[in-house]
Amino acid sequence: MSTVRFLAHITLEAQTPLKVGSNKSDFLQDSPVQRDWNGLPMILGTSIAGVLRRSFSEAERDEYFGFQKGEDGVGSRVMVSNALLLDENKNVNESLLIQKSDFLKIFEVLPIREHTAITSKGSAKDKSKFDEEVVYKGARFKFALELIDGGLSDAQWRNLLYIIKSDEFRLGGGSTKGFGGFKIVNIKSGVFNLDDPNERAKYTQNSSSLNDELHLIKLQEDNDNKPKPNYCRYFLKIKPDDFFIFGSGFGDDEADMTPVYEPIIDYKNGVLSEEQILIPASSIKGAISHRATYHYNKLNGFYIGSGKELSAVTELFGEAKESKDTENKKGVKGKLLFSDCYKTKSKEKVFDHVAIDRFTGGAIEGALFQEKTVADDREYEIEILLDKSVQDEKVIKAFENSLDDICNSMLSLGGATTKGHGIFSGSWSKQ
Repeated sequence: MSTVRFLAHITLEAQTPLKVGSNKSDFLQDSPVQRDWNGLPMILGTSIAGVLRRSFSEAERDEYFGFQKGEDGVGSRVMVSNALLLDENKNVNESLLIQKSDFLKIFEVLPIREHTAITSKGSAKDKSKFDEEVVYKGARFKFALELIDGGLSDAQWRNLLYIIKSDEFRLGGGSTKGFGGFKIVNIKSGVFNLDDPNERAKYTQNSSSLNDELHLIKLQEDNDNKPKPNYCRYFLKIKPDDFFIFGSGFGDDEADMTPVYEPIIDYKNGVLSEEQILIPASSIKGAISHRATYHYNKLNGFYIGSGKELSAVTELFGEAKESKDTENKKGVKGKLLFSDCYKTKSKEKVFDHVAIDRFTGGAIEGALFQEKTVADDREYEIEILLDKSVQDEKVIKAFENSLDDICNSMLSLGGATTKGHGIFSGSWSKQ
């Protein structure tokens, strides 16, 4: 086995909230995040390795990650550590903390995203409400990536790093719903020949000392050799006509229904920011999914009973493995990646409502409620990535027609759309 090791310490920053489920539940939420021995959010190395593995062709996958065929097999040449949270000093805490800093205490209580499954008629499916704990946008994690040479070249090592740098690299669950987007803060890399006693001594140092032996690299210097992107990029730029609300699922002292707000981590100042207006990617995805199905059916002349009405949704938006419409019962991952949109907090408007008795025309006793909306006229930009493997022109056209509907105020977004909220106008572009 080769004694040459490629090693990198990689720091990532979450560009969208991160959902790394622990496969457990508690009394507060259905899906809490994975935490380390200090109770801080973490990303398992197996999750990172799984994403990297899926990014290669089958032949390349075997070369990098090994294979098992009967009694024959080759071990993986790639080793990935767990990704640990950085503190305010940009350090990871690999030992048990007796006392957490004020900054790390921020991560003791994380944002909760409320969800509910929607039927084809646009109403909530029975017993389908659930919530998920997510890690703040802006959180930074650091992990080690190592490659045993085994005949692989420096170019193949950098190719592995380019995958992490790509826009489509996402970690954790809900990647098509806006979660798990990252950017590289820095990469420190080095190569060690373990046959050399001096280099072997450096390689076997503790992680902090070893990090000092690595040097910063900038992947953009290799633009001629970097892999071509697998996704084309759409930018949806829209302005609200007046009021909109993406519901939080909670009320406050002013209203029974409130917009969803969420702060982000600010490492520059070592604090949690003020609450930001949030347009959840999952809400945008749901609206476009429903409208894209309509346009696809219209383009193809598919009508109720034809048995083909959901083909566009499956191609673009995926399908759950338990769905009765999934032929192989394994589920299908969507070909669109959405991102959450954040904006500094703006003005609000509270509306009073009361339920009316349909027979008497009078107000129903105890039925008064308040609804708080966002009153804003700024532009919001939503980024959407479309997998280039989608070749059906009608599928792409159905998706783009849905974007046109949003920009032309024909498709409302968010909640309370039947009351006139959530009307936007704007434009979209493609790169």
